[in-house]
Amino acid sequence: MNKQDKPLSTLWGCELSASHKEETFKTDDTNHQHQLALRTMCLGAGAKEEFNIVELIPGDPDGEKGVPMATLHANGMPTVNLSGIELHPPVTFRLKSGAGPVYICGEHVALEDDFSGMESGEEEVEEEEEEDIEESPVKPPKKAAAKNVTASGKRKKPEAADGPASDDENNPPKKGKGRGRGK
Repeated sequence: MNKQDKPLSTLWGCELSASHKEETFKTDDTNHQHQLALRTMCLGAGAKEEFNIVELIPGDPDGEKGVPMATLHANGMPTVNLSGIELHPPVTFRLKSGAGPVYICGEHVALEDDFSGMESGEEEVEEEEEEDIEESPVKPPKKAAAKNVTASGKRKKPEAADGPASDDENNPPKKGKGRGRGK
């Protein structure tokens, strides 16, 4: 993986208050795909004992109705975990009710949108490897060794010279049905 293939991740945050009721997450970068992964929304230390409602407005905030994201209260619910909510810009956060301050924290991730960074030589190598796998000949199955079979077709016990000596320390006795019984 090249250094360019790794996603660029930065911390993003904003403060909503009575004097600053809206904040928009947007970017003009067209070389990357941008995403905002929300983490938390919480009240600041100076928040009054009132309901603070934060709404989310996807796209352009002019004339759009918002979707309530969190209702925060200093005594009941001063913070909310928003992990798992991933948004694509532009998106606007608006303090619909309350004076705040409300802090929103998230992770801004920029991914390469275009996969043209892969050289044509790399693509050819991958195609050749796939062809080699498909064209490999099928090997016939191995047949049982005939040296341990007598003329009557019964197997004979291997002699000490036929194979390596077993090491009881490396090969402990196997447990199971029928072991240790005579015929």
